[in-house]
Amino acid sequence: MKYIDLTHTFTSDMPVYPGDPKATLEQVAHIEKDTFNDHKITSVMHVGTHMDAPLHMIEGGKKMDEISPERFFGKGVLIDVRGKMNIDESVLEGIEIEKGSVVLLFTGFGSKYRTSDYFKDYPELKEDFATRMGELEVKMVGMDMLGPDYDKPWLTHKILLGHNITILENLTNLDQLLNAGEFEVIALPAKFQADAAPVRVIAKTND
Repeated sequence: MKYIDLTHTFTSDMPVYPGDPKATLEQVAHIEKDTFNDHKITSVMHVGTHMDAPLHMIEGGKKMDEISPERFFGKGVLIDVRGKMNIDESVLEGIEIEKGSVVLLFTGFGSKYRTSDYFKDYPELKEDFATRMGELEVKMVGMDMLGPDYDKPWLTHKILLGHNITILENLTNLDQLLNAGEFEVIALPAKFQADAAPVRVIAKTND
């Protein structure tokens, strides 16, 4: 059995969505002076590896603390979509996806994380792909990029979240799952009364 961490480390120099305030992680107490260490986080929710709850785009949708914990575990399905800019339903051909699965999209775009190019011309999940995820009743959809779509009206976001499918954004190390065989995904977000939260995402393989 092997555990693969799919989570970026939370740091003060993480890339943030253009226009969002910079995230900071500051040490505010030191053992030498205060007898203990402590840190302070200042951040919006949608930074680093995080999970979108339905409330992010759906009025009256569930907050992060209202999602049942059983939604945070599932059989993983990795789809290699490197080189594709428009990720539509055709990428699902020949792939078996069970109800309750967690679908991870390996775009390769995560290699641009911490560069200005990360916010430019990234791949996009099309509406037919999102609709099919809803029909298949998957639990989560994750990706190694900023998000599933570009800009308003955020149709792909709304389709997924409208089906109570949470979205895992800014994943890393998906390349380590290419030859992993069967694996399980565990994604545990902070229990915030909010539309999103930082999340630790782990893949458990049978290797």
